[in-house]
Amino acid sequence: MIHKSLIAAADSAPHTTAGWFSAYGPSHLTVLVIFVMGSAALVGIGRRQTESQARLFSRALAALTLVLFAVALIYKLIHPSIDHSVPLQLCDLAELTAACALWSHRKWAFALVYFWGLPLSSQALITPDLNAPDFPSHDFITFFALHLLVVWAAIYLTWGYGMRPSWRSYRFAVTTTLAWGAFTLVFNTITGSDYGFLNRKPVNGSFLDLLGPWPSYVLAEVVIVGAVWALMTWPWEMKRRSLPSQTSADSAPRALAKSLSGLRDKPVHAA
Repeated sequence: MIHKSLIAAADSAPHTTAGWFSAYGPSHLTVLVIFVMGSAALVGIGRRQTESQARLFSRALAALTLVLFAVALIYKLIHPSIDHSVPLQLCDLAELTAACALWSHRKWAFALVYFWGLPLSSQALITPDLNAPDFPSHDFITFFALHLLVVWAAIYLTWGYGMRPSWRSYRFAVTTTLAWGAFTLVFNTITGSDYGFLNRKPVNGSFLDLLGPWPSYVLAEVVIVGAVWALMTWPWEMKRRSLPSQTSADSAPRALAKSLSGLRDKPVHAA
């Protein structure tokens, strides 16, 4: 009887044994190193590309993102569950938006991947909510690969390719995110799921643990995210407003020099 009780207790315990993912273990730290190195490489690549090279490169990243998204969705649908099979997490939408932004360079798509990818998807890399076997399981690979690609897309398009957010894109991102939150909160309430952690906190420790119980942590998250996004927009707007006065005196000679040299003048995109 005692032997059976010990076996049952071991089976019901959380997966903390060898072979399962552990936050800040060797595999997780390796991912973070890859993230830093990849970010630096993408910025350098983007700044040296011609327009045609940038188009081909970003579309290759978009195709890779879509393939990995499809693979992850297929695995979820093999054993479907209302709790995890519906692509309703904000990271799911961020992955599709990142692919669209990379493929089309549309301003609205860039706005969402900028505001969703940099502060939110990066949090999933730093404090991952992953209860699955460690590398090289498909859960580990698809989870980290997709989050890496979303954050890399935002970094590449902003500091590599040269797209920029604006207050208009800020308002669009806030409105879109609030609409997603309202729909997902209702969906969670009806089905008992917890997409976006809008109804319950994640099992693993996260930043949400510092914000109090439900629903106060949801309201606090809205305020904090809105403020962080505003701070992410303000420097670009200040730079954009100061740019005409700094360049008015020499804009014509610079344009003539670039046209004569045949160099690509990559435009600054306003989201």
